[in-house]
Amino acid sequence: MSDVAASRTAVTPGADPVMTHRMILFVIFGLMAGMFLSALDQTIVGTAIRTIGDDLHGLSQQAWVTTAYLITSTISTPIYGKLSDIFGRRPLFIFAIVIFIIGSILASFSTSMLELAAFRAVQGLGAGGLMSMPLAIMGDILAPRERAKYQGYFLAVFGISSLLGPLIGGLFAGTEQILGIAGWRWVFLINVPIGIFALAIVLRFLHIPKHPRHSVRIDWFGAAFVIMALVPLLLVAEQGREWGWGSPIAIGCYVVGAIGIIAFIITEIVMKDDALIPLKLFRSATFSMATVIGVFVGFGMFGAMLTIPLYLQLVMGSTPTESGFQMLPMILGLMIASIGSGQIIARTGRYRMFPILGTAFMALAFYWLTHLQYNTSYWFMAGAMLLLGLGLGQLMQTLTIASQNSVGLRDMGVATSASTFFRQIGGTLGTAVLLSLMFAVMPANIQTSFADEDTLTSALDAALDPDVANDPANAEIMDQIYTPIVSGVTDATTAQIQAGLKKATDAATAAVAAQVAAGTLPPEAQETVTAQAVAQAQATAEAKIQEQIPVARIADDGTVTLDFSNPDERSAFVASIVPKLQDQFSGGSGDKATNDSSLNDTSFLLGADPRLAKPMLVAFNASAVTVYWVAMWVVIVAFILSLFFRTPPLRDKSALQEAVDDAAALEANRAANEMGALIEPTSPRTEELVTVGAGGPPQTRREAREAREARAAAEGGDGGD
Repeated sequence: MSDVAASRTAVTPGADPVMTHRMILFVIFGLMAGMFLSALDQTIVGTAIRTIGDDLHGLSQQAWVTTAYLITSTISTPIYGKLSDIFGRRPLFIFAIVIFIIGSILASFSTSMLELAAFRAVQGLGAGGLMSMPLAIMGDILAPRERAKYQGYFLAVFGISSLLGPLIGGLFAGTEQILGIAGWRWVFLINVPIGIFALAIVLRFLHIPKHPRHSVRIDWFGAAFVIMALVPLLLVAEQGREWGWGSPIAIGCYVVGAIGIIAFIITEIVMKDDALIPLKLFRSATFSMATVIGVFVGFGMFGAMLTIPLYLQLVMGSTPTESGFQMLPMILGLMIASIGSGQIIARTGRYRMFPILGTAFMALAFYWLTHLQYNTSYWFMAGAMLLLGLGLGQLMQTLTIASQNSVGLRDMGVATSASTFFRQIGGTLGTAVLLSLMFAVMPANIQTSFADEDTLTSALDAALDPDVANDPANAEIMDQIYTPIVSGVTDATTAQIQAGLKKATDAATAAVAAQVAAGTLPPEAQETVTAQAVAQAQATAEAKIQEQIPVARIADDGTVTLDFSNPDERSAFVASIVPKLQDQFSGGSGDKATNDSSLNDTSFLLGADPRLAKPMLVAFNASAVTVYWVAMWVVIVAFILSLFFRTPPLRDKSALQEAVDDAAALEANRAANEMGALIEPTSPRTEELVTVGAGGPPQTRREAREAREARAAAEGGDGGD
């Protein structure tokens, strides 16, 4: 059946698809409530993840938490779209909110990062609907050009959540306990009252024209094969550095993922219009290019953006609350670009320049970020975030609008969810790959940082300073990083001094014994002379040791200690041992500074002496810059593709209005056909309308004309137009 014919059954007879501004605002009010729940959760978790990771001793497993959420939200997105086309948007949106609330409650009981990842996966099942359903509903009730005028309402939600999220997340993360519950657990518990309120708002205000249910097959096999394709590949992206990219388990994941992709494509071909993602959507060059660009943009956006809050907190020393507010330049850029592009789209109906400019701004922002240094000022980074926001603001709505503009009402939900689905795939891959890359290169960057002469000299001098080492604020970083290094150095130095003293005393004793054996010294004088020779040898050795190792202290009984209280003596000692330590770190043997706990729990950096923290900060900066380089090249690919993006003008009518107009034209054609009218009514949208002959099957205009001419000829009359 053609799209027009399908549209005839897509709207309930008698329903008025033309919604007034007041009706639209009520619907948007309901959508805003659900979107606020999802947006607030992301900003709260983003600013609190470091505290959560430190408390659960698994910061390096952060990617599991984020990836699990993205996997389930990605997989569920097209399922929501397909089911909403069948059963309606409202019940699916309500279901998504309920699942999200349940996942939030479960996440608050997490006792490990992997357990939190599992519960975040449940949240993701709800988030898939919270992200895709509002876009599909907007596509139903608003024309593509008109849609841009209402973007301000959603941007207000996004802006408010971006302001409140970091504040609330920082407050919870920075509070040890609230009502007897660990502060960070309220990051998830806060979703419960907000979710219940959002649910009440949706039940009260979200009322849209209903779609009658039509009998279709649900593509459960397609959903299963999506899971089979994505999960193994994402597991490799997350765990590849530990398993080994060519290990048997990794190869097994590659094979299973490839089989899943092939099986999914075959299933979608067999299911045709009832497919989870109908392949006919890709016949549209606009939809196909928007989808591909969305994958690359999602890869760069999700993966790289997740490192920015971490960077602000780890390298710049911001609190979770401060880092949230420091993200405001990006939010400001996003709102400016989105509102501006929305107004231009509403007035002109054209949007080709926005994907080009958006990807260009994003690529420039990531290039800017590759020039970060560990001591770069915040304002340098703020400029990059502003550019990133300006780029995202031009991309987020235009790619979705382009996808919706390429399909009719019947496929509006699945097209919207498919567009979101592929962008989420890019985001999920970006999160897994880029965060894994960051923590994979971190140990090597720490080694490189410690191998730098100035950095190592400054850090070691501070670690050996008794005042610094005994400062409670430095206790954790000393235990995690420097105590093993300092102990190794001092133990080796003490052993060297003791060996030198023993060698001197042994030499003196042997010399006296040789004199006795040669007869030049009476045996009865051996003990006295030996004591004198040993004392003299020790004095000589001590003087030489003191000259070579100024911090050495040798007691009368031969006990060796090291005193680092004198700055000049400590500096001289540090200068003498730095070359050897540099060789160790350059050769990769200084792994005591890069144990797992130093990557899983970074709380030891809070309040630590800057000289002690510098090697870790330099290493994290270098790791983040590596991520930004990769993100930049991925977005550059998206920029090149956007140059070939064909963008037909946007339609002036909503999908519901078009469906009713077509249905009305069909009814008029049927009436004209039955009454024998000389002129057929025409649809303002299509040239090849489907008309219905009396009691016959659907016919095109040409078929109807030929049928009338045949009847007229049989009756001896003129049935032509």
